[in-house]
Amino acid sequence: MALFCCSRLANGSMLGNLAKFRTTLGTVSYAQAASVPKITFKKFEPPQEEHHDIRNERLKRPLSPHLTIYKFQLTSMLSITHRTAGIILSGYATALGIGALVLPNDVSHYITMIEGMNLSPATIFLAKIAIAAPFGYHFANGIRHLYWDTAKGLTIKEVYSTGYAMLAATAAITLFIAAL
Repeated sequence: MALFCCSRLANGSMLGNLAKFRTTLGTVSYAQAASVPKITFKKFEPPQEEHHDIRNERLKRPLSPHLTIYKFQLTSMLSITHRTAGIILSGYATALGIGALVLPNDVSHYITMIEGMNLSPATIFLAKIAIAAPFGYHFANGIRHLYWDTAKGLTIKEVYSTGYAMLAATAAITLFIAAL
């Protein structure tokens, strides 16, 4: 096959056309040295250190939006509060554990000291609410998360409705514990 193609090239007019181009290529004028741009090399200098904010000012870039323009959603606030309540409960457990190890008296002594302060019942009730609120919130939201683990209640409408129901349950649990 290759022999056939080469023989066709030799006999055909293709080789004759190539001979015409050979004479044309000899008359082509190439670029003159004056029209070629001259390349000069400079010694490398590392870029100057510039603070991010100063560079953005120089380039007239606007600042990105800040939290002050962000509209908080119920879902994000409940998530942040759930984590915060967990941290507070960890602090309670740590304080009680360290207190039991370090303090010289038992719990009944410190309860007697608090009763000796003659605080009003409203003040004691508010203190009990402040202590019970993280537990009530974390407990109710934990139940909500267990419900989500069954792959139910995951639409936006259901997430918001369970969020409001969880807040109501938190209030009920907190008030019940504080009333004890």
